[in-house]
Amino acid sequence: MKHVLVMGAGMVARPAVTYLLGRGDLTVTVTDVDGARAQALVAGSQRGTALAVDARDLSTVEPLLKDCDICVSLLPSPFEPGVWKLALANGKHFVSASPRRDAGLEGADEVVRAAGLTFLPETGLDPGLDHMIIARMRDGIQRRGGIVTSCSSYCGGLPAPEAATNPLNYKFSWNPIGVLHAARESARYLENEREVVLPGDQLFTRHWFVSVPGFGELEAHYNRDAIPYIGIYGLHGVQNMLRATLRYAGWSHALGKLGRLGYLDMTVMDAPPATYADLTRRLSGAPAQAELVPALARALDVDPRSDAITCITWLGLTGADPIVWDAEQPHTPLEALANKMREKLMFAGGERDVCVMQNELEARYPSGEQQRWTSTLLAYGEPGGDSGMARTVGLTAAIAAALILDGRITDRGVLLPVTAAIYDPVLEELEEFGIAFKEGTETLPTADGSEVSA
Repeated sequence: MKHVLVMGAGMVARPAVTYLLGRGDLTVTVTDVDGARAQALVAGSQRGTALAVDARDLSTVEPLLKDCDICVSLLPSPFEPGVWKLALANGKHFVSASPRRDAGLEGADEVVRAAGLTFLPETGLDPGLDHMIIARMRDGIQRRGGIVTSCSSYCGGLPAPEAATNPLNYKFSWNPIGVLHAARESARYLENEREVVLPGDQLFTRHWFVSVPGFGELEAHYNRDAIPYIGIYGLHGVQNMLRATLRYAGWSHALGKLGRLGYLDMTVMDAPPATYADLTRRLSGAPAQAELVPALARALDVDPRSDAITCITWLGLTGADPIVWDAEQPHTPLEALANKMREKLMFAGGERDVCVMQNELEARYPSGEQQRWTSTLLAYGEPGGDSGMARTVGLTAAIAAALILDGRITDRGVLLPVTAAIYDPVLEELEEFGIAFKEGTETLPTADGSEVSA
């Protein structure tokens, strides 16, 4: 009986552990810094073990890696380099939902392949399912002799419409720190064959609306660096390439103002303020005796009744609540904001989230025909059960790990899920859990306005 080590028992872990234990031919050890959280995932299973482990304590992690056949990491990406290096040293396969770059795996392909191991990062929702469905559409286009001319990938983890009950219309279905770090990142994309760089402090100045079939309109803003995916997907010669995040309307305006105010700053403060009002006053430069909200509105050049000020005050950033600083974390404005968002932007019992993903490829064929291929995923959470985010991230990683153990994924090295040997069985099994894409094509007019039949 093979043994799986699952590291991290956080917001997306339960479906992964449930799936692995449910196979009946695996034993599973779940670790988390909070042992009770790990225990809750294996309770009632004779083949499950829970351990309280700090992933940063590599002397504790290494014996666990020696005893497993594969490690599934659902840890925050900063904790992963030490873990995968131990997996490599001990000859164990490794699966992660984190971006390859964030996990420190860029450049590791040769040494992992030489060790005869499979490391599979970017195997969650985004990144993960986006790669798989784009690769599947790409392969369908190429089988018809077509060339992909444009690639757009959109994804967002959101409260279901009935649960969007706060001024930000947002709640956390994954790590709040991850959301805020992404809000700081610069973006790079290809537009009409021209590479465009959007600095992090300008990220929310450009947003637009996307129509999602079966859901409605959502706001989109650019998401990190799309250019490397041209090579990853084999789309050399593509004219447009973008990755974008989906949110309800108003998110970009609110986050843009929070960024302008300085709440996305990661500069460590030597003398951190005691209250949120004190921190907001410091960041805005409001005089000590001035009324804070009007002074804040002037600093941000908005009306005191604007949606941005409503969001800031609703979050409690102008109030007298004390900032509870974590002794082990740097005292930064971003950390303070994350703490407040954890308090205010969590799902209530019985509320659902929804993961919305839409990928679009445009293609040109030898006949002159042009087509748009579209795939859409709407994955809702289960009230009182697993979230849509947990199902799409956790199940995807767990299924991929099982495929490696079963010998159905045989390629070695640091892989991404962009080949049929990986995406076909993963997507097929996810459909059994109700996670399925709706795909369609439409013919586009040619340059002269006509439509050419293939």
